Amino acid sequence: MKKVVSRKSRTRVAPYYLFVLILATLSVSCMHRNEKTTENSRTRVIVTSDGEVDDECSIVRFLLYANELDVEGIITSSSQYHSHGHNWAGDDWLDPYLEAYSKVYSNLLLHDKSYPSPEYLKSISFLGNVESEGEMDSITPGSQHIVNVLLDETDNQPIWIQAWGGTNTIARALKTIEQEHPEKMAYVANKLRFFFIWEQDSTYQAYIRPHWGKYNILTIICDQFWALAYQWNKILPDDKQTYFKAGWMNSHILEGHGELCSLYKAHMPGSHGLSGDTAFDVGDFRSEGDSPSFIYAINTGLRSMESPDFGGWGGRYIKIRENTWMDPVPVADYEYPEGRYYTKTAWGRSYMRNGYPEHQNLMNAYFKPLTRWADVLQNDFAARADWCVKSYEEANHPPVVKLNHPLNLTSRPGQAIQLSAKGTYDPDNDDLIYNWWFYREPSDYKGEVEIENNNLRDATLIIPKAIDSEMRLHVVCEVADKGIPQLTRYNRLIIDVVP
Repeated sequence: MKKVVSRKSRTRVAPYYLFVLILATLSVSCMHRNEKTTENSRTRVIVTSDGEVDDECSIVRFLLYANELDVEGIITSSSQYHSHGHNWAGDDWLDPYLEAYSKVYSNLLLHDKSYPSPEYLKSISFLGNVESEGEMDSITPGSQHIVNVLLDETDNQPIWIQAWGGTNTIARALKTIEQEHPEKMAYVANKLRFFFIWEQDSTYQAYIRPHWGKYNILTIICDQFWALAYQWNKILPDDKQTYFKAGWMNSHILEGHGELCSLYKAHMPGSHGLSGDTAFDVGDFRSEGDSPSFIYAINTGLRSMESPDFGGWGGRYIKIRENTWMDPVPVADYEYPEGRYYTKTAWGRSYMRNGYPEHQNLMNAYFKPLTRWADVLQNDFAARADWCVKSYEEANHPPVVKLNHPLNLTSRPGQAIQLSAKGTYDPDNDDLIYNWWFYREPSDYKGEVEIENNNLRDATLIIPKAIDSEMRLHVVCEVADKGIPQLTRYNRLIIDVVP
């Protein structure tokens, strides 16, 4: 972790250090451009994290998926839970994980040449605003790195800034741009996207929204992450909990999978649940509350990056106001909070604190956008763990799903549409299992949709005759291989039905 400036709070970066920081960032930019291989298919991301234990779990998974993302920064920030002098993991908490990544890097390259080098990841890891909850007065190496990336006009592709902790380092970066480059605010906002795991300090409401809200920046604020957080054993369906229990975790992640996976902080002896009422076995999955923010950006074929309400491995969200997207709450006439969306106001956390175990049907519906993929997600994690230690021939790799027709079609009620996944293949030559299914939640039509031969490569979709107005249907082609662990990928067909 770079310590370019002192940690004294409320001090600006000295001119000399700022000069050095800018030179370093320019060097990083050049290194990064040299490493890019498929920038059009990988989402640009900057992570900000408060180093909580579940962040440490998330960073293990994040590094194993660094080949799927265009990682442009890993910034340590603070939150309402963690800052200097308050349950702090240390300014250098990230260092052991990057060092462990370097130990398995050469083996990961056997599976995908897109993995960024350890030297590159270390060069874009900075200390942000960590002195106290919500502190955003100081210009820090982390905030300045975000500034430099956002102002870089050599890359105008959208960039997602994720807050695994508080938003204060992000706010400091945006304030620097507002103060020093006000003419660039519209340019920056145009390519900026936010994914927040709650609002873990007040800076989004106090600064970002009042000063940058006019630009209508796409913002996801997530609460359904709790399905993968500390109370997963109460939320996940029974048939998926096996993938989070000690037996599975020990054999697939924690033991015999190299230095990086061995750092994964599963449950330890004497571990209990959040309220102390549930005992966990040694090795049980602990918490990855922050992982949905980057899982959302992984290209699985579900096209979830096209709109937050499409749904995918990182959840599904609905538009609440302006360009702000939150979790679909399965309660009629529910009113979303006008202000901060966090542990005291978000529906899921409030339900788990005050409502559980009553009305679990509502809980199941609320967390379904994440829990529906939980087993597939864990199997994919296990395959990545194998990549750390196994040769290409010994490991499994996901199938590649292709549709033999356009991904967007127009149809009429009653029409039969021939579906085909011809061209789909498995890189390991494993046999494939096909499943075409109607994705009801993001679709306008909520009735039944018939798909003939839905378990074959080629199927037939019958558009319901009952549709009497323009509606959009989402149909997923899900393909799983027969490798170990079983891996799944998708393609999504979107059909506009016009009577």
